[in-house]
Amino acid sequence: MTSPLPPPTRRRLAGPVLSPWRGGRGDASGQPPVRLTATLCRAEEQFAALAGDWDGLRARNRSATPFQSHAWLWSWWRSYGRRGRLRVVLVRENGRLVAAAPLMLVHRPLPALVTLGGTISDYQDVLLDDSCPRAAGALARALYVATRSAVLDLREVRPGGAAERLYAAWPGVSRCLADSSCLELPGIPMEEMLRRLAPAGAKRTRRKLRRIDELGIEFHDVAGERVPDAVRTMLRLHERQWRGRGVTPEHLRSRFGAHLVRATEALVATGDAAVTEYRIGGRIVACDVAFTSPDLVCGYLYGADPRLREQRVDIATMLLRHDAHFASTTGRGTLSLLRGTEPYKLRWRPVTAVNRRYLLARRELSPAMELLAAQVAARMRAASVVRTLRGRR
Repeated sequence: MTSPLPPPTRRRLAGPVLSPWRGGRGDASGQPPVRLTATLCRAEEQFAALAGDWDGLRARNRSATPFQSHAWLWSWWRSYGRRGRLRVVLVRENGRLVAAAPLMLVHRPLPALVTLGGTISDYQDVLLDDSCPRAAGALARALYVATRSAVLDLREVRPGGAAERLYAAWPGVSRCLADSSCLELPGIPMEEMLRRLAPAGAKRTRRKLRRIDELGIEFHDVAGERVPDAVRTMLRLHERQWRGRGVTPEHLRSRFGAHLVRATEALVATGDAAVTEYRIGGRIVACDVAFTSPDLVCGYLYGADPRLREQRVDIATMLLRHDAHFASTTGRGTLSLLRGTEPYKLRWRPVTAVNRRYLLARRELSPAMELLAAQVAARMRAASVVRTLRGRR
């Protein structure tokens, strides 16, 4: 069950912080006093039951993406979570959920609280109710108590994410580091996208688009009970497409497949994801999964029949045309190509958006946090050297 966080110590945290906290008085209009409470959820069944409140909060957090949805996080936990490690901090104002931090405890090599979603989530974040100005400060104080002897390590926060407000309100020591680079394009139709290219590049791309049309490739949206089978087909095509070419190993594991099928089915039902099949004469030759939020379309994963390449089909162009049409017709201003700076993405002249990594800790844990920050910086320098050497080959 959800258990109250331990009370703050007078020496470390002055003033009321946690459950229950009356943050103000009623006024002449008869409005009730503001009452903030913070709790720590460690039980899986309690986290599972939070779906309604959780997604109500996500709808009031403009920067949130489907990677912060309850469907994605709960499904991820079922596939990747470790019993006894769940740590979800919740803040309610007069009973309504206004802040949430979906965390788990790890030891690597020092204790840390990290966001649920792991390496398969391109964006990670906490949730804050945009209409509640007290939410960030209340969550910061609750997490200050919950971290105890652990460092709070928030990775892959998209610029403008809710964790920026948490970082600004943090009462202890903190560091902001660069994390993965994501590439973004404007949510405009393909014809406008072509105008961003050099004339020779636009001409080549038009030839590729004509080839797609000559083959009669049609796209079909998938919904309802057909979604699970479509995602399984996509995963099979993904494996065939990358066989012998350095596929991401996690994408072939059963735990990933089970998670993606569960989460995508739920997200399609709520309008937070779209599954598209590409067919030639009724035969499925490709399938992709895209996630959506009010301002964003993210092409998450696709699979394609290897024979498409033999037919001189540029698969990336085919998928981008569809996603660009989807973004522009639904009024979503950004088409995210997610993490990675592969050449096939760069030729579209995208903008680079660097995710943030926030390290937060109690003041007495400053040495541990600085050690972690130094390790992160060393790994990033090593990765940069490797990328440079590969680029010279």
